[in-house]
Amino acid sequence: MLRGLIKGDNAFVPTAALRVAVRSGVDVAALLVTERGRVRGDADIVFDGAPAHPSGAVRLTGGEDGTCRVDADLTAVEEAITRVLLVASTEDGALRDARGLSVEVHGPDGSTIVAYEVTDAGPETAMVLAELYRRSGGWKFRAVGQGYVDGLTGLAVDHGVDVGEEPQEATDRIPTPAPAEAPPAAPGEAPDQAQAPGEAPAQGLRLTRDQLLDMTPDQIRALAQARRQAGAAAPDQAPRTPSSPPDPSVWTCGPDFEPRTVTGRDNDVITMKDLPHGPVMIELTARDEGYYTGLWPLDESNTKGRYLVSTTEKEFRGRVIGSVPENGRLRLRLETQGSWQVRILPLAEARRMTEAKLEGWGSDVLLHTRGTADATFHFKGSSNFIVHLYRLAGHTDPTTLPKHGRAAVNEIGARKETLPLPEGPLLVCLVAAEGPWNARLKDVQPHSGGRDAGSPAKLPEPRRALGWLHRTRR
Repeated sequence: MLRGLIKGDNAFVPTAALRVAVRSGVDVAALLVTERGRVRGDADIVFDGAPAHPSGAVRLTGGEDGTCRVDADLTAVEEAITRVLLVASTEDGALRDARGLSVEVHGPDGSTIVAYEVTDAGPETAMVLAELYRRSGGWKFRAVGQGYVDGLTGLAVDHGVDVGEEPQEATDRIPTPAPAEAPPAAPGEAPDQAQAPGEAPAQGLRLTRDQLLDMTPDQIRALAQARRQAGAAAPDQAPRTPSSPPDPSVWTCGPDFEPRTVTGRDNDVITMKDLPHGPVMIELTARDEGYYTGLWPLDESNTKGRYLVSTTEKEFRGRVIGSVPENGRLRLRLETQGSWQVRILPLAEARRMTEAKLEGWGSDVLLHTRGTADATFHFKGSSNFIVHLYRLAGHTDPTTLPKHGRAAVNEIGARKETLPLPEGPLLVCLVAAEGPWNARLKDVQPHSGGRDAGSPAKLPEPRRALGWLHRTRR
């Protein structure tokens, strides 16, 4: 039985009918997304107003003890779905007020497979708690803990849900529960015909987000029916086929493998065999009882390469990039006095940068997959703060990284920095950062290679999407 994951950790789970328990009385939903990270339509949103996916693979049930249960039959998940996101939100207060917020996965026999306790929730009102995702022919569970300061709307937009941000023509009307005066028509346009309460709105209707969220369930159903009828009334119109350019958020650089973990004490040589060739993340946690901790790669002749970690901190945890040679045998020399743990992780496990604040301590590897953006860093330590950028666009060899990473920051002491980032995919490596830091994106632009994560897909059926969002506006 595997338990106690922390944010960013992952573990394989059986491809079976699993039950996921979310505790602490929050509102829970599940989003079924494709490899593009987006829902295909509103049917891929499972929440208390629509508690079952059409495929039957994901179902939502409540509990009297404040526990919400998501039944996920991984054997029945459609092939086009690559991830099932477990989402929490609150109608009143922030998620930091939700005491004991946790996710626990149970197997078909009821035993606990993996668990994740959310300990660092902040002022956010919506969060992707965890995800079940396909990997290496099976399924894995990841502890995500990614909050959204702009709430459920921001989370929805980030995963392809159309929330109707911009108003359209002045002829657009809001279906209301009682007769109301229609908005004036634009110059040269005829006003809409009067519409009775509950009737389907006009063809081509597009409303602002706030207008849509104020609709009643009956009006939402009427809107869905009108759009279906509008599509059926135009049989001669060729269906629009959305283009599918390469999506920069689907990134596969570096090998994929199950993470490896080794623990020990004091100086040692660490050997890990049968790893795939290519760049990997090396995570070191050390509690030094002496005065120094250092980590180096060893080549075939046991000669040290350039150091990966060099610190005098008593408690160190950081992630750096290493490379597995072609023979699949990674050897590391560790010098420390005290207990330690070394984990080898795929680069794909790097935390992704978004507008939500990422917090960390020490060296780390972050991944930027969106369009041009500004990255803000706040470093609170007193030693070196060094950031390198590895631009992966156009780099086609998954067994290597670009030869030279660009040194974007090389300073000493506490400071705030804002870096302009090119389009992703881009590795943002905090090479040295002995101290607490936080980072986030701002002014994110659409990616030229595909629809950006912030650009919503248009949903033909708004009932589930709007019903899901509507519950937070009651």
